[in-house]
Amino acid sequence: MDDMASLRMDSKPPATWVLLCKAPAGAAPPRAAAAPPAGSAAAPGSFDEVYRGRRIKGGPTHGGGHHGGQHGGHHSGGYTVTIDGEELHVMQNADGTWISVITHYEPVATPKAAARAAVRELQGAPLVPLTLA
Repeated sequence: MDDMASLRMDSKPPATWVLLCKAPAGAAPPRAAAAPPAGSAAAPGSFDEVYRGRRIKGGPTHGGGHHGGQHGGHHSGGYTVTIDGEELHVMQNADGTWISVITHYEPVATPKAAARAAVRELQGAPLVPLTLA
């Protein structure tokens, strides 16, 4: 028997039903971060700065890189980011946003923003190298 046929006015809806809320007229769907414009093929530029007392660097991967290029380019689109010389594993999402192993559920617009977000999240703790098996 299907769910509608078994529903009576004095009974609760089945637990498998999901209620959907309608967004206000004209409301845009939520976005996690400002992504580059669609079709933008420009690679993010290099950066090297001290942010909150931590040296953050990033740039296109050119072969060797940190750890002999072990991580750079795996998911990062050929981009490597380091915090105090230790590689921060970053990945570019399909929508152009970036995430890191530290802030995986907080996409940002650039690898530099990902490095800064990781520094804030680390709160002074050292970045421990990611070991991929």
